[in-house]
Amino acid sequence: MSRPVPTNPVQLRAGDAELTVLPGDGCRLGSLRIGGVELLRTAQDAAAQGRGALAYGSFPMVPWAGRVDRGRWNNGQVSHQLPIDFPPHAIHGTGVRAAWRTAAPATATSAAFYYDLAEPWPYAGRVTQLFELSPDSLRTTLSVETAADSFPAQAGWHPWFRKQLSEGGATARLDFAPAWQEERGEDHLPTGRRIEPVPGPRDDCFGLPDGVAATLVWEGELSLEVTADCEWLVVFDEQDDAICVEPQSGPPNGLNTAPRLVTLIDPLEVTTTWTWRATS
Repeated sequence: MSRPVPTNPVQLRAGDAELTVLPGDGCRLGSLRIGGVELLRTAQDAAAQGRGALAYGSFPMVPWAGRVDRGRWNNGQVSHQLPIDFPPHAIHGTGVRAAWRTAAPATATSAAFYYDLAEPWPYAGRVTQLFELSPDSLRTTLSVETAADSFPAQAGWHPWFRKQLSEGGATARLDFAPAWQEERGEDHLPTGRRIEPVPGPRDDCFGLPDGVAATLVWEGELSLEVTADCEWLVVFDEQDDAICVEPQSGPPNGLNTAPRLVTLIDPLEVTTTWTWRATS
């Protein structure tokens, strides 16, 4: 039996870290405050700037991450078409558009949620997301299970970090050392050619075969390390006030170019950890 969707935000606290999960709004983080300082672009920020529903918080990308070429993808010899919601492509999965249900009672520092895959995704399955907060870190795990047939899937996260944490404060600097950059075509999809990383501004995918490791530094205020057991990282920093650092299990259009099958005996599971410390 399905559990009800929580009608109110779910708040976790550990030390001076405060986290707000919005299960009814794509199970995204609506807020992450460290010592009273907000790290994420909030819904209020996005509304004031006239930005869309995908432009705030930190949301899960599942069962695919980033763009799917013209919304078309194959599972073996079977072709599928997804809605074109970011013309000319499909983007960021169905999880951010779903209302998630409580998987287990929340504690002061942890909470778990799920939603069942449904149209427009053509295969039955379940996605679960677990948040575990400590005074200096947040660990988040996404899992994708099938109910019957195998299918390719991806999972990842799309956080909108503020470029400035305080008025007049330092602009965030991103430190990471990718093995390569995926060349981006005019359609914003990887061409399949790997190149040496080039300077931004970026809306690009990078390869980190030993796992994602990247650090955001707000000089004199805070540093936040993003790690994940994923081999791909998308960085988007073209907007003035926010930077997105997105670990994901496959590259954009990966349903077609790097399919990872979810089977009854082999679900997809990925974990990311954000670890912070004051730098002042």
